[in-house]
Amino acid sequence: MRKKTKKNIPKFIYEYLEGGCFDDIGLETNRLALQKHKLSPRYLIPYSKCSLTTTILGKKYNAPFGIAPIGLQGLIWPNSPAILAKSAKKYNIPYILSTVSSESIEVISELAEDNAWFQLYNPVDESIQDSILSRLKICGYKNLVVTVDIPTFGFRPKDIVNGLTMPPKRSVKNFIDICKTPYWATQTLKYGIPKFKNLEPYMREHRLELPEMMRSMAMGKVDTEGLKRIRDKWEGNLIIKGVCSISDLKLLKETNADGVILSNHGARQLDACESPVDILRRIDGDCLPSGMAVMMDSGLRSGVDIALSLASGAQFTFLGRFFMYAVSSLSRKGGDHAIELLIQQLTQVLEQIRCENPSHLTDFLAN
Repeated sequence: MRKKTKKNIPKFIYEYLEGGCFDDIGLETNRLALQKHKLSPRYLIPYSKCSLTTTILGKKYNAPFGIAPIGLQGLIWPNSPAILAKSAKKYNIPYILSTVSSESIEVISELAEDNAWFQLYNPVDESIQDSILSRLKICGYKNLVVTVDIPTFGFRPKDIVNGLTMPPKRSVKNFIDICKTPYWATQTLKYGIPKFKNLEPYMREHRLELPEMMRSMAMGKVDTEGLKRIRDKWEGNLIIKGVCSISDLKLLKETNADGVILSNHGARQLDACESPVDILRRIDGDCLPSGMAVMMDSGLRSGVDIALSLASGAQFTFLGRFFMYAVSSLSRKGGDHAIELLIQQLTQVLEQIRCENPSHLTDFLAN
């Protein structure tokens, strides 16, 4: 799927999807961290069959993984937010809609229903925050995922060279790349040039251009005091995304959050980052409040990776690039195919090591 994606979409967009930041060292860090952990099979124990059913934050899902939020999804592949939201509902897994996605809160709630979660880039303007939270409540969202790991924009050299800045820059080189991918181009014409549909109302209301709007959305306070204010306003589950240190995990006790997604933003913000799976191995009873849901993303590309993450202590996982490879290579069939493939792979791993449920995987982690 990754190879086909490279052929199907313009080069400058593929490099946006694939890239990390600075020298892309963090991308390798994430992959190596997963690869160094191993599973220990138990062939001689009594065993019946495995079930992937997993309960997290009060809802039962058919598998222990979901679709991570990705900005500019509709630029990577036209209509991909809708494709993935429909698949999430069909297979009963979560779909996290990004603040800077190309589809709106309202449309995704209709497509994914209670499988839709929302990822918030906290705005500086509190009136915009209040408006977004109100829209989420009206649409029935139960899970708010607040991203905390963007105190500044990531330094991504390839995106700068390619003109994927704010505002984007047009170039002859990018136009030639688009001409080489006619199906992507025709699909883009069919569904329209992607826009930040969740932000457009505020851009009009406050008469902000895109660069000012993006700075406003990225720079709102998400320290413990900022998170407490969001907690006071939000009645549903509050999940903190982007924590990647033990010191920050300990501070979560002050926020009264319901869950955390350990993440280094897919290695797109800090090149000298630790992998979330390594943080998982160092969590002890003093780090987190009792009952807090622990999830992770960053670097996962297969059912084996999901199993290793769960064995390391995560209760749930999210994948981003994997799902974009699927829709970019298979279009409207991509979402279904990706979920079926991950279910098949994860089931094979559990049956091979004779583990009956993902929640038991911590017992199968090799020392």
